[in-house]
Amino acid sequence: MENWNLTSDFILLGLLNHTGPHLFLFVMVLTTAFASLVGNALMLLLILLDPQIHRPMYFLLSQLSLMDMMLVSTIVPQMAAHYLTGRNSISPAGCGLQIFFFLTLGGGECFLLAAMSYDRYVAICHPLRYPVLMSWQICLRMILGSWFLGAADGLMQAAATLTFSYCSSHEIDHFFCEAPSLVRLACADTSLFESVMYICCVLMLLVPISLILISYSLILATVLQMRSNEARKKAFATCSSHLSVVGLFFGATIFTYMRPKSYRSANHDKIVSAIYTIFTPVLNPLIYSLRNSEVKGALRKCMGQCVALNSD
Repeated sequence: MENWNLTSDFILLGLLNHTGPHLFLFVMVLTTAFASLVGNALMLLLILLDPQIHRPMYFLLSQLSLMDMMLVSTIVPQMAAHYLTGRNSISPAGCGLQIFFFLTLGGGECFLLAAMSYDRYVAICHPLRYPVLMSWQICLRMILGSWFLGAADGLMQAAATLTFSYCSSHEIDHFFCEAPSLVRLACADTSLFESVMYICCVLMLLVPISLILISYSLILATVLQMRSNEARKKAFATCSSHLSVVGLFFGATIFTYMRPKSYRSANHDKIVSAIYTIFTPVLNPLIYSLRNSEVKGALRKCMGQCVALNSD
């Protein structure tokens, strides 16, 4: 096959076509993305503006909201522009930047979710030692570590992906640039890169999910020893909702990045990628934050202040 050089653009085939049902799905995607941006922006503002919730737990939540906002903004606006204009091309530089930002945010979120599970473990299992085990210094190190590890993975995969020689077919059967989709187009031997990517996935996915499961197992063991039935029910409801979102995010990501190449399908990858790029970001503020009594109190306080200002 004829080699294709990096002076040409890639063509993204997209997630949806222009039929009636797909137009409805497109509106649903935009609605979900808008709700995600509004919900996460609201969470970020509430945490920044209310001094009463300036604690490590909420600072971690604010970083999750920031990552989700940036993740949606990295993927959805371009997908919408391509769908509405019919111009599906993306430059190699734009493709590399999208891979970098997507993996920085997605990888960083994996480690951030692990840090949040540790925070909940300390708060529930060792409440008296919380100021020591989850100090602001430790919290900041966790956050900076999450961003750094995500950025390192993104930079490595973006740089490596764009060094391959690509064949004459430069159509990416996806709605955004994702490393596994580009690897399928490469004419060169990508076995080494795929092995390195698999190792990165073990570090970025399996290690955090293992830490999360260990943390919640210890939390559940502590909850079972509680004497109050109401406290047990509340803790079980909180843990189950948290784990459902974590399972959806990690399950979809592992399905995309750790499946053997022979079992990969472009259609499956597009649908599964939509889960962790579009739908889980809208669930995070609902599950982690807006069900929280302190956050709801901060929201009521903020709304009360806005009403008071308008009446004046």
